[in-house]
Amino acid sequence: MKRLLLLAIATAALAAGCASLDERQRGWIFQPSDRSWWRGEEAAAGMSDRWVDFTSRETGQPVRLHGLWLANDRLARDSKAPVMLYLHGARFNVTGSAFRARRMQELGFSVLSVDYRGFGKSSSELPSETMAVEDARAAWDWLGREYPGRPRYIFGHSLGGAIAIELAAQVEDEAGTLVEGSFTSIPDVVSSYKWGWLPVGPLITQRFEAVKRVADIGSPLLVVHGSEDRTIAPELGKRLFDAAKGQKRFELVEGGSHHNTNAVGQPQYRVAMAELFGLR
Repeated sequence: MKRLLLLAIATAALAAGCASLDERQRGWIFQPSDRSWWRGEEAAAGMSDRWVDFTSRETGQPVRLHGLWLANDRLARDSKAPVMLYLHGARFNVTGSAFRARRMQELGFSVLSVDYRGFGKSSSELPSETMAVEDARAAWDWLGREYPGRPRYIFGHSLGGAIAIELAAQVEDEAGTLVEGSFTSIPDVVSSYKWGWLPVGPLITQRFEAVKRVADIGSPLLVVHGSEDRTIAPELGKRLFDAAKGQKRFELVEGGSHHNTNAVGQPQYRVAMAELFGLR
């Protein structure tokens, strides 16, 4: 998979124009689909559908995003109960993120998980970096309108972590930002692979350079990575953390992979969020 991505970028650059190369990269990086992670439908049972409608400044077209809403019991009785926007990574739709949403609910959050354009039931368009960030911003604004006055948090996994960093750098009303299994930039991810010596860096159009934006975040930042992550090297998560300023915390979850760190590291999440965000 990793070798194929590298070779495909190089081959497409030679065989196609810039527009075609950009479209192919968007498809390779996002892998948009309506597929769910194994048993995702089971985990999503009982969650409520939510819809975010807006007009895209990027395309000028109307957009409808599909999300899943999972409320914590505290929401109805505590005016300061936190709410969270969850941003998933590539390949699987929002239903595949239901397990993480439930774990965040267990830690006290009410969670809105949202699909970008091209995923699940959201508008059928080929996503891009700028479009995904625009989608995240629309979902963030929706959450603020629906639950005004509540402390809002941003959580991104993998590719969603880079989107979360960009969103947090743009807004000023987030109470905290969390990223798991994320990275400094797509070129850095490519370079970390076995075939990373191939000179494809300058050809990458969807760069997701979170390392250049993380210092602009105005809220406490929690960076979590699994020690056994074979998709995104833990070193990239640590470099992202090192580039951040202000209040921050890095949690390395021993034995955590790219997909199970949130489950394995749940106790670390609980302690880290209590100490960094003041959540109990």
